[in-house]
Amino acid sequence: MADVSLPLLLLALAPGVFWLVYFYSRDRYEPEPLSWVLTVYLLGMAVTMPVAILEGGLELATGSFISAILVAPVVEELAKYLVVRKTVYESQEFDEPVDGIVYAAAAGLGFATLENVIYVFSSYQESLVLALETGLLRGVLSVPGHVLFSAMWGYALGQARFLPVRRGKAVIFQGLLIAMAAHALFNFLLISDLGFAILALVVVPALWIAVHRRIRTSLEESSFRQYR
Repeated sequence: MADVSLPLLLLALAPGVFWLVYFYSRDRYEPEPLSWVLTVYLLGMAVTMPVAILEGGLELATGSFISAILVAPVVEELAKYLVVRKTVYESQEFDEPVDGIVYAAAAGLGFATLENVIYVFSSYQESLVLALETGLLRGVLSVPGHVLFSAMWGYALGQARFLPVRRGKAVIFQGLLIAMAAHALFNFLLISDLGFAILALVVVPALWIAVHRRIRTSLEESSFRQYR
């Protein structure tokens, strides 16, 4: 039997790379340095395993259902948020409202990419067909899902950068809550018997609409700041 490790790896990596390019291209006024975008992307990858270990321990204490709809959304969104908040957010490169979404997407996609590789190759231990199904399904839903959640607090970071500190903290907190709630709803519908159709046909499209509105608003504000 031919070795399928490389094709499976490409299948697992491709969605993250595609969506990273897509979100990077949204910043059309002053594109961010690729070095920073890739750094945040790799740091998003780096936190995946510590988060998985923490979630595994908490799952033993709470059970798989609570872990999926409460623990995972909180832990994962906080981890991705801290990647951006403690690195590029403190730099001079974070100088436009839309930058928050770009870097949040990079962190979310780094996290989702390594997670995707783990899921695809774990599925391959059972069968090649299951690995292919896992890669395709996650490429359509779970990988972009991480971007859609992260964009909520990413947008908030972009807004907070140009607000008074106290008000900025409130905006970031609200953004994190929205991201966690969206993540929790996504996970709940994913494991629900009747929820998959609602997830694919209603929730994910609604999240895309919300994210594109935030991108448009951020770009308008970035344009105003550039040409005022």
